[in-house]
Amino acid sequence: MYIHVRVTAGAKKETIEKKSTDSYRVSVREKAERNLANGAVLKALALHLKMPLKKLRIVSGHHSPSKIISIEE
Repeated sequence: MYIHVRVTAGAKKETIEKKSTDSYRVSVREKAERNLANGAVLKALALHLKMPLKKLRIVSGHHSPSKIISIEE
């Protein structure tokens, strides 16, 4: 399964907002440097979806605020 995520890096508050069944808006405190924001997004989604972190993987958008994330079933 794939989900679309729009990321705001360097935010004051960490939030996850579900836009539709396969679309989320995520804000993380980490800056978009050295892959810190990507790791924080995956951790936040894993906690929100109540699944292990290793089941989530960024497929597209490593250097972009718009990402596609694969969820292993």
